[in-house]
Amino acid sequence: MSSAPESVVKTLTPTGKLRVAINLGNPILAGKNAATGEPIGVSVDLARELARRLNVEIEFVPFDAAGKVVAAISANQVDVGFYAIDPKRGLDTLFTAAYVVIEGAYMVRNESPIQNNSEVDRVGNRVVVGLGSAYDLFLTRELKQAEIVRAPTSPAVTDVFMEQKCEVAAGVKQQLQADAKRISGVRLLEGRFMEIKQAMATPRSREAAHAYLVDFIEEMKRSGFVAEALSRHGIKGAAVAALTSH
Repeated sequence: MSSAPESVVKTLTPTGKLRVAINLGNPILAGKNAATGEPIGVSVDLARELARRLNVEIEFVPFDAAGKVVAAISANQVDVGFYAIDPKRGLDTLFTAAYVVIEGAYMVRNESPIQNNSEVDRVGNRVVVGLGSAYDLFLTRELKQAEIVRAPTSPAVTDVFMEQKCEVAAGVKQQLQADAKRISGVRLLEGRFMEIKQAMATPRSREAAHAYLVDFIEEMKRSGFVAEALSRHGIKGAAVAALTSH
């Protein structure tokens, strides 16, 4: 699988270049080079490799939250994006299989009576999530008694949790771990409340190119490309997703 068929190129790049939505709100997937401001990360590396195989220019379109990337994909404003697989998102999105799997975790204050994940869904608990994030969608379905409070973006979850004196913050484990280092008096609960499967996505109107993207992601996992990218960017706690047969 080197260069892409012309039909795939036309389907994926109707403007003549590959427009890629990058979610800067998930530090596992992407960030900014401090010196140049250019996007960097495993999803950026995958996008560049895809553009190389399509033999087209690439245009990165940055967003600060996964929900905004989903909206851009749904509106056909970009050609591909990277975010977690979710049934609701699947209404407007064609997904590949996951390329990495990350964990969703809870954080509480040190003095909180909550000791494990099973105690979060109780009356009186307010759980802060990032608006439109994978764990927002998941917890909206799963939590029956706790109240959900939505921060504007995933990186803002901990600050909202502190400012509004909520009982629980929910998010990507690595983000919460980083927050716990800058804010004293908080702790993460052990384990995870969900597995977040990150995939490449394209608008449903790009059905003709979907199989190519599926094969591309499988090759990127099989060849070690994804594992090498995670290592190169110093990402800890994210696992390369299992290969799928199709």
